[in-house]
Amino acid sequence: MTTKNGTSGPVSDPIAMEVYNNRLMAIVESMLHILVRSSFSTNVKERRDCSVGLFDASGRVLAQTDHTPLHLGSTVGAISCLLQEFPIEEIREGDAFMCNDPYVAGGTHLPDITVVSPVFHQGKIALFLANIAHHSDVGGVVPGSISGTSQTIFEEGIRIPLVRIRHGGKLQNDIVRLVTLNTRDPKERELDLGVQLATNDRGVVMAQELLDHIGEARFTAIVADMLAYTRQRLHNQLSALAPKESSFISFLDDDGIGDDPVRIAVRVAVSDGKLLFDFSGTGSQAAGAMNVPFNALQATVVYCVKMMIDPGLMPNHGIFDGISIKTPSKSIVSPVHPAAVGARSITANKVARAVIGALAQMLPPDRGIASGQDIVPGICFAGQRSNGDAYVYMETVGGGSGGTAQVDGMDGVQLHVTNTSNLPVEALEHEYGLLVDEYALVEDSGGAGKYRGGLGIARQIAATEDGVIFSVRSDGHIYPAPGLRGGQDGRCARIFFNVGSAEERELGSKTSNLVLNSGDSIRIETPGGGGYGAIEERSGKQIFEDVLDGKTSLAFAKKGYGALRTEEILKKCEQAAFDTVKGAKGADAPARRSQP
Repeated sequence: MTTKNGTSGPVSDPIAMEVYNNRLMAIVESMLHILVRSSFSTNVKERRDCSVGLFDASGRVLAQTDHTPLHLGSTVGAISCLLQEFPIEEIREGDAFMCNDPYVAGGTHLPDITVVSPVFHQGKIALFLANIAHHSDVGGVVPGSISGTSQTIFEEGIRIPLVRIRHGGKLQNDIVRLVTLNTRDPKERELDLGVQLATNDRGVVMAQELLDHIGEARFTAIVADMLAYTRQRLHNQLSALAPKESSFISFLDDDGIGDDPVRIAVRVAVSDGKLLFDFSGTGSQAAGAMNVPFNALQATVVYCVKMMIDPGLMPNHGIFDGISIKTPSKSIVSPVHPAAVGARSITANKVARAVIGALAQMLPPDRGIASGQDIVPGICFAGQRSNGDAYVYMETVGGGSGGTAQVDGMDGVQLHVTNTSNLPVEALEHEYGLLVDEYALVEDSGGAGKYRGGLGIARQIAATEDGVIFSVRSDGHIYPAPGLRGGQDGRCARIFFNVGSAEERELGSKTSNLVLNSGDSIRIETPGGGGYGAIEERSGKQIFEDVLDGKTSLAFAKKGYGALRTEEILKKCEQAAFDTVKGAKGADAPARRSQP
């Protein structure tokens, strides 16, 4: 049967499939809103560092929220672990399970705690619901539980195997207390765990209402249609690419401990209707915390396939069926216990850079995209509130995305697998004893090109009391985001202590446990994206507007686009400034900005 999207396959009812796929997506999106609105930590209620997934009784993904793709790895791992460790007949209605460990419970790093609940219908398990929240601290040697310099997982916090946190509806308070007392902010941890449980409870009700409405037999048929449709749609896209093959290499500045760069190499091929990803040639297991567990690697690859091959693919297990991944033993993308994995998101985004770079070579030129900042720089400040309670504020900071074949890169955004929100200045200063000195885009940080790269972000934060502990894990301080098809590279990241003072110094990208006194400040400038296309093809109008908007300086424009073109732009800027002043002195209408 041919579906409305033009693919052929064993889809019995395409209309019902579309309707009920949206119903399943509505359940997980509603659960996400509950989780965000009800949580106590700024990391969840403001930054939305959380996700929700829905799975069938055999553990296959049926729906997931899409804003933090890396979380898929932990939820898939948790469900798989549950099915292996607990016989179905031993799971009761009202049960809930919790885990975070990457080696025994399918997690990707310890701060991401997953809570899983079964959905019973007519006396048996029909579905599983899983939500994940990044807890701002789970213990370990540094506040925030993530240090690029950690060398084993034992330094990164409390390890939670798959445990039953609620048994037949009764909360296991001893387990909750065991976990929360191993963190620096136990009250907040306990409250957020309670919200995770309540979120799943509401999801169970919504899922049961859907099953009551649709019936078990019809639901089973619709799930089969959803998976078959996704599988066939991806297969059709890959058929147009076969027998192409490509490769790409990206680099980490270091492995968290040493000074040598780490290579991320991928070869992509289409064979027998599948995409094969071979990471042979990738660097050895990191001495520091930059290692990527397999579930995180798989989630990253799935994200890249959906983004580059077909964004319209339903987010279900049908995508997994079209992918095969090969990794070298004991590499940075296949670590073995007890390797540290806390900063895995930085490496995962560099994996995304490599995979996207390889896939772009297999696609038409108008699908190309230059590399963006492709890291997840994380900053963490820890201190005490006025009531004596400890706080841990952590945030990942956005940067520039790469220029594309149609438009400039986006300014100040998070990219790829950890696409969380920023923490507003008002919330940051209200919750913590910190002061935001500056929050702005970094001028000249995007690479020049026909379509320039997006700008990085400057975030400067000062302590207002003594004894605040600062840590950061970052990358892209040595290797910039490369341009594409003639575009120039973006600017690298930088981190400063007390910038503009006599004590100013540049910090390393993996600084941990730096003690700040009142008035001390930290400034992070994240990377810009690479430019796309030949620089001489950028229009004078675009260059002029970049200069006028403060995104590009005249000096940068002169260096990147040529001195003669810059002289013309300077004259237009002077005219624009004159028009603005003239308008401010009493013109009836607002001053009209000059155009080239």
